[in-house]
Amino acid sequence: MRLIQYLDRNLLRVAVVETTDTVRPIIVEGGTHALAQIAIESGQPLGSVIEARLGDTLIDYQQLIDEKRLLPPLTHPDPAHCLVTGTGLTHLGSADTRSAMHAHSQQQTQQSEEQLTDSMRMFKLGVEGGKPAPGEPGAQPEWFYKGDGDCMVAPETEIPVPAFAEDAGEEPELAGLYVIGGDGRPWRVGYAIGNEFSDHITERFNYLWLAHSKLRACSVGPELWVGELPDHLEGVSRIVRGGETVWEKPFLTGEANMAHSLANLEYHHFKYSGFRRPGDVHVHFFGTATLSFADGIQTRDGDRFEIELAEFGRPLRNPLRFKMDKPAIEVKTL
Repeated sequence: MRLIQYLDRNLLRVAVVETTDTVRPIIVEGGTHALAQIAIESGQPLGSVIEARLGDTLIDYQQLIDEKRLLPPLTHPDPAHCLVTGTGLTHLGSADTRSAMHAHSQQQTQQSEEQLTDSMRMFKLGVEGGKPAPGEPGAQPEWFYKGDGDCMVAPETEIPVPAFAEDAGEEPELAGLYVIGGDGRPWRVGYAIGNEFSDHITERFNYLWLAHSKLRACSVGPELWVGELPDHLEGVSRIVRGGETVWEKPFLTGEANMAHSLANLEYHHFKYSGFRRPGDVHVHFFGTATLSFADGIQTRDGDRFEIELAEFGRPLRNPLRFKMDKPAIEVKTL
């Protein structure tokens, strides 16, 4: 089952994807977040809550896209209560990609411990201990913060690039979407395609600037996968410029292609009590091994990112918009 969120006369709606061309609205006020809360509070599976509230009419999916009415598939009524985060060096090819970005990095994980960079050492920890036995914590992954719900842009809408940015690069990933129950327990609502958009030149200059490089916009969706995820997923990431594809590359994801289990990544995020605040929404990116930046691509204003995973329905598409004005930052004493 896959869900989308959209606007209907400024009201938040959620629908089940019926076909590539149609969606069926779910009769509920408050979108996916409200559905999740009903399921949590009633102890019912999300699928059962949805089935009991399906409407009778079908809506044209393409019309929602053309009218730019799509939204991220899970949001919070107050964006400050949506936390957007992620983990890196989680995929089996991610160390090579990181090394390609950092020309000074060592290339092989077989080197002695003294020779390994911090990035390669982190990747090695994941390979050796990122998939622990069920119920046990494994190796701690790299972790980063992107922002609150205001940093998520809707599918088919522009990703803004701040004037101070050095780079504007896509990161095709899976994202987990969660709601925290009233007792502080995290509940996974589902998964979505994500573009964990980053500034790779800033990161490349010094890995201690990774935190700065991640404070950018991002996008997830358009569809939310409800249920268990396949272990192996094959997708395509591309950049379209002026109607022509200037870069395209396949990517692999799912646990079969990862150094960490999803459960381990979730554990090391939600182990912090501050991330288990009742009612909050979490969007957590699980990492990637495929970047156009690693292939020497420099994006331009108007370029469009397209990320596809067949199992997730429609692709995630976002054009780029470079901002020219730098905000005047002046801190005054009270």
